[in-house]
Amino acid sequence: MDSRISRRRFLQVGATSASIGFAGCNAWSVSSADETGRTQGVNASSRELASNRDPVNVRGAIYIPTRAFNRYQMWHEYDPAVIERDLGYAASLNLNAIRTWLSYEFWLEDRTAHEERLEHFLETADSYGIEVLLGLFDSIGEEPTLENLYDTGLLTGVQTFSPSTRTMLDKELWGNPRDFIYWFMTKYRDDERLLAIELSNEPGWKRSSRKFVEGMAKMMTHYRGSIPLTMGSTSLANNTDYLDWGLDILQFHYNFAQTPALFRRVLEQAALTKSRQGKQVWLSEWQRVRPGEGFFADVTGEARYPDYSSLAPLIHEANVGNFFWSLMLRPASELHFRRQGVVNGLFHEDGAVWNLDDARAIKAMSGDPEYDGTERKEYPDWMSEMKGSTIPRTGPHPR
Repeated sequence: MDSRISRRRFLQVGATSASIGFAGCNAWSVSSADETGRTQGVNASSRELASNRDPVNVRGAIYIPTRAFNRYQMWHEYDPAVIERDLGYAASLNLNAIRTWLSYEFWLEDRTAHEERLEHFLETADSYGIEVLLGLFDSIGEEPTLENLYDTGLLTGVQTFSPSTRTMLDKELWGNPRDFIYWFMTKYRDDERLLAIELSNEPGWKRSSRKFVEGMAKMMTHYRGSIPLTMGSTSLANNTDYLDWGLDILQFHYNFAQTPALFRRVLEQAALTKSRQGKQVWLSEWQRVRPGEGFFADVTGEARYPDYSSLAPLIHEANVGNFFWSLMLRPASELHFRRQGVVNGLFHEDGAVWNLDDARAIKAMSGDPEYDGTERKEYPDWMSEMKGSTIPRTGPHPR
């Protein structure tokens, strides 16, 4: 099935797939979970799901190169061979989408270089049959100071938001961001290598970013083309504003679910929203079942490591377009987690995977659960400062 969802037909696709992909909320009653939180969906094998379910239409991963701590580093240190290798790993899982971001700061520094590197990225993705959900700004991270942009220390390098707080708060400084949007939209608004254009990631967290992002939304929608527009969003509730701003596709993020039952409830809400709004709804960040109160709960033991197979079968059953975090094995983006030894991702740089069960569960969303590769549950040498350099093999992951 063609994964492309242009603005000209996404409403039609959304209205039909709402009834086809989910089979009604009654089938997703939380009472199907037993007292341990296990569900039939989680316990079903990848092979059974692949044979009994339709392929998920949008099967994606979030992509930042393994050793880049922020978007500036991704584009400043851009290596074509690394991009071609990593997107090849994505293709080996039958992924058909990648979510990543530009760097406004690098664009200010060297517009020509950024455009040339973007062209290579889009051409490489297209050669693998992968479409790109491409973000322009990001509201998550630390101030984009020179120190933060360049810091590559394992326990100090940070994700940076974009643009700076000073720029967002002063309308007199909005000229360059508007030029950035004008440059991008006039060149790429009809580019069929793109799945969608994301204005910013999670702007709801900062008051300083709200008016700025709303102003940039007006600029982006003014120059809209055939490629749908969207916003990275922590929850479905936040999308109310984004619909008012003229954006097309709804996103929500649910990285860590305390139990499969809670995750099912969120998928139910997504299906209901999709049906009522007639809009595509994507789960554009997800990782694993993880105990603890809240996103920033301290984690220990196996909870520090990837476990996509704890959620992938539920997403497959629900047939929700999705992007897991992240394609490449990386130190956690948040220093709070990184200093507890948390890693996320699937592929080592040499192509081995952290967990074969995860690779198979993700690939099963395409209808093919077979994946033969090397499993290595070890930190790469360059991450050796992080806690627990080797993970003991203790059998199946707890759910």
